Amino acid sequence: MRIESTRNERVKLARALASSKGRLEQGLHFIEGEKLVREAVVSGAQLVEAFLEEGHDIMAAVLEGGGAEAHVVSRAVLESLSNTQTPQWVCATVKTPQGGLPEYYPAGLIVALDGVQDPGNLGAIVRTADAMGASGVLLGAGCADPFAPKPLRAAMGSVYHLPIWQAELPAALERMREQGFALVCGHLKGESALPEIGDRCALVIGSEGHGVSDEAAGMCRKYRLPMYGFAESLNASVAAGILIYELARRMRD
Repeated sequence: MRIESTRNERVKLARALASSKGRLEQGLHFIEGEKLVREAVVSGAQLVEAFLEEGHDIMAAVLEGGGAEAHVVSRAVLESLSNTQTPQWVCATVKTPQGGLPEYYPAGLIVALDGVQDPGNLGAIVRTADAMGASGVLLGAGCADPFAPKPLRAAMGSVYHLPIWQAELPAALERMREQGFALVCGHLKGESALPEIGDRCALVIGSEGHGVSDEAAGMCRKYRLPMYGFAESLNASVAAGILIYELARRMRD
């Protein structure tokens, strides 16, 4: 099916996924660009509709083979759908995974975010957690939506590689502690040495402006990254990257 009009109903529904209201109502999110679309297909994500410029028959067949309904669209339609200034030739709508908590958390490293609101930071942290082999990412109240356009671009497909749960953080941390997880958080008033963590650890990363909440911090061993220059703190995604790497390395050693 070829779509020429930007007022087409399918196009309008896909465009609505740029808002949290649209994503919630439809249970879908929107991805764009060849790399992210291919990553979704390879990872087994459930694509619903795809929009492509003419001349990409192989990708259209791949998408249809994965269960998506593929539509050839004009450049004007593609530009109306895109959230970037220079859209690539393909985009798609994808069923958003459910973020319900598991009965038992998987062993390994779980990254828990406490009010991380910056979309780019959240996406970068998810990508780092994926790269370092984390077992999952837990989003507490106040976090950005990981399936909004900017976090999706920053995560580069990592949202499809590991589970992302959403819950009230203190209750989730308590449940993890009951299941044998060491709880660690980055904190300016923390110790200068990392605690022993075993094979189950939850790392809590706080918000950009306020850090880890007092309630969550009170449940954790606090660790302060040593800094040798004049800056007092680091960007949330940079601090998270250093801590995730160090904990993942120790767990594998």
